[in-house]
Amino acid sequence: MTRGVDPFDRLTPFGWRGGVAMALLLSLVSFLLVGYFTVYWRNADMDFMVIYNALAMNDGGAQVFFDHPAYLTILSVKAWFAGLHRLGLLDAWTLSAIPPASDRAAFDAAMTSAVHAGRVAALLTAAGILIAFAVLARCLVSDWRIAMFAMTAFTFSGGVQMHLRILRSEMIAASFCILSLMLLIVVARHASNARPLVIGLAAMLCMLGLTNKVHAILLVAAIPVLVLPFGSERGASAAFWRTSRAWAAVLVAALAAIIAASAAWPLLAAGFDPANATAAGLKPLLLGRFGIYQLALLGVIAACMVLYARLWRVSAAETLVALLMAVAGASLGLLSLDLSDDINDVVVVLNPLEKMITYVDAPEAAGSLSGAIGLLLSGLLGVIRRYTFVLQPSARPTVFLIWLIIPGIVVALRRGERQVALQAALLMLAVIGIDTLGVRRGLKVEYFVLTDPLIIIAGVILLERLADVSFSRFAYPIGATLLVLHVGISQAEPVKMALKRQGPETVCEWHDYYMPRLELPWCPPASPPRS
Repeated sequence: MTRGVDPFDRLTPFGWRGGVAMALLLSLVSFLLVGYFTVYWRNADMDFMVIYNALAMNDGGAQVFFDHPAYLTILSVKAWFAGLHRLGLLDAWTLSAIPPASDRAAFDAAMTSAVHAGRVAALLTAAGILIAFAVLARCLVSDWRIAMFAMTAFTFSGGVQMHLRILRSEMIAASFCILSLMLLIVVARHASNARPLVIGLAAMLCMLGLTNKVHAILLVAAIPVLVLPFGSERGASAAFWRTSRAWAAVLVAALAAIIAASAAWPLLAAGFDPANATAAGLKPLLLGRFGIYQLALLGVIAACMVLYARLWRVSAAETLVALLMAVAGASLGLLSLDLSDDINDVVVVLNPLEKMITYVDAPEAAGSLSGAIGLLLSGLLGVIRRYTFVLQPSARPTVFLIWLIIPGIVVALRRGERQVALQAALLMLAVIGIDTLGVRRGLKVEYFVLTDPLIIIAGVILLERLADVSFSRFAYPIGATLLVLHVGISQAEPVKMALKRQGPETVCEWHDYYMPRLELPWCPPASPPRS
């Protein structure tokens, strides 16, 4: 078959830049049709929570939402509102600027403008992340058409299509970790003098992701293992790292790590202080002490980095600098918590599992070994049901990619492509594991953004090594069908939310706790504000 009739060409008619632009344009159209103009209280959880905190902080008040803790989301919306106000584009930028609930028309108008501004912030955040994903996808694979498939699949994944029109913490948290993984895969395959700096950047991104949603700890824990099989002969240390000059770089890196870690130490001490953690309602997960599994995770990360160095001929000097840069990068990411300087954020971020266990649907069962195993098994069964799509449909089009990835792993093994098969298999195991834990929170469409990118990365690395499938006579109809299904199913949840007839009364269930200083016209008067 000639290049001109290659199904991959037919499936990417707009080229690379045109394809990226088209994906963003279609997302914008979807955002305007079923997102921006939707009544302001439709997605109150978490739109109201984030916007309330931004309004209160712009008014000189304190943050009151610490559940995830949505730290970067709240700060970015706070800054966005202030910026729009300075440009004369938003009057409702502080809590005091919101009219009283007794003036229903004025209240609705002010809240509508604030929510609209918040939704635009969500759209811009998602667009920036999508462009970054597209750039790194292009670095992951040699064929731009396969990178285009990855970008399209991510853009129209169920999670992204929901997050680009609502304010939630998962988008930033998961995407920062996924971009970190993609960076690490790229530098694992191609050595360079700057590789340790990229590793430091990846560590910082992971820590920033964790500051926005504690569930990112699952991705952070998986990344060191996922990167192990992505090394190559070209990934062996560059010449510089095998010279005596490399040890001077070790000294510089050590100094940087010491400075960064010293600056972050007060936050670490405060976050692991039993008094602070207990005051935040947390209980130690292991051995009656806080910080145990966090130290174990640091040990696993270091061990994986050393193992990677042994497997793929990375020099001792580069390995040491990479370890030190990881410490420096994570410390810098943690220091971002000083922007708001609230002990509650610090405690939640540094004790993520203790916080997560309070969310599960059966926290008492999770407290015992047998109960935890039972919850995991039931969660795994729930994941299998969802992956069949038939037994439990969902607004998750990447399920159909799983149907192709699993056979693709088998084909790769039969062809002797063991490394790529291992890469894809580990990615899928991570997906299954994280989704299994997510079932305990209903595995809502918003959580798909944590694992859908892993499915997509597994698919594109398999497709690159098995590219001859493009010459199959079924390639185009299967590809076109998947594309239509992917885009169509991704719109199911946004359309469903826009067309819901349910009123805003459910907001009253949590209004007093999450928005103590803002009365709502449809809720009874709030209780006295929390101090």
